[in-house]
Amino acid sequence: MIVVRIFVAGGTGVLGRRLVPQLVAGGHRVTATTTSPAKVGLLEQLGAGAVVMDGLDAASVGEAVAKARPDAIVHQMTAIGPAHAGKPDLRHLDRWFATTNRLRIEGTDHLLAAAEASGVSHFVAQSYATWNGIREGGWVKTEEDPLDLHAGTPAHAVMEAIRYVEDVVLRADGAILRYGGFYGPGATDDQVELIRKRQFPVVGGGTGYVSWVHLDDAANATVLAVEQKAKGVFNIVDDEPAPASEWLPYLAACAGAKPPMRVPKSLARMLAGDVVVMMMTEGRGFSNAKAKRELGWELHYPSWRQGFKEALI
Repeated sequence: MIVVRIFVAGGTGVLGRRLVPQLVAGGHRVTATTTSPAKVGLLEQLGAGAVVMDGLDAASVGEAVAKARPDAIVHQMTAIGPAHAGKPDLRHLDRWFATTNRLRIEGTDHLLAAAEASGVSHFVAQSYATWNGIREGGWVKTEEDPLDLHAGTPAHAVMEAIRYVEDVVLRADGAILRYGGFYGPGATDDQVELIRKRQFPVVGGGTGYVSWVHLDDAANATVLAVEQKAKGVFNIVDDEPAPASEWLPYLAACAGAKPPMRVPKSLARMLAGDVVVMMMTEGRGFSNAKAKRELGWELHYPSWRQGFKEALI
């Protein structure tokens, strides 16, 4: 296999920390970025060349990419973790994701400009496919189905940023990886804490669907997309999209918690806002058939049932 020089923008996030070692294990030469000088050592331990980069600064991005001279760029820049965005705030999703939205718009523009300037031949970017399929028709969506922009809600700015990164990367003949809800090391700690405190209830009938994916399976799909120079949109989710009424009580059991409470939609809307109610009662999951077919992706954790149990028991 040809060794590829790969630039991972956002190497210390929950996915980046699983992706970098897989790329290195595949024999690739990896340069990975962090916003924090304190995390340079972590990236070096993972086997990457480390660079401190501000994804919102065009000069910083351009210099980092030019120095790395990569064959491919993998855009995993977000700012969702507590260090960047504070505690998760689904009621004010626009505020919680404010910096991430900028990274998906301005940061993507900076990376694409740097890619063009440095002659980078392939670009892979993170997108999102967890509960945000269009709320029409069936409960499970393919790549042909549009994402729901959730106009008029705090989720709208988030979905517009996702639409932006997808549009510009596809125009650049790149690959869009729509990841499901991450679980695995460090990915669901906040949710599990709320579940153990019985502060994560089932809303209404819990009919809204979610698609999950283990971090290691998501990283593996990303490696395949890079190695195959994939183009187009791929849903990177497990085999079992499921309603909240199924996965939430199961996650609680795996966490050793009491079953989640059930609250009516009206109360949930008052306490947590419209986005939570939509997610828990109307969310649409996603199919992974295209990724399995075109990338040859095989999941180590085909179902969240297996993955939650192994992660929490």
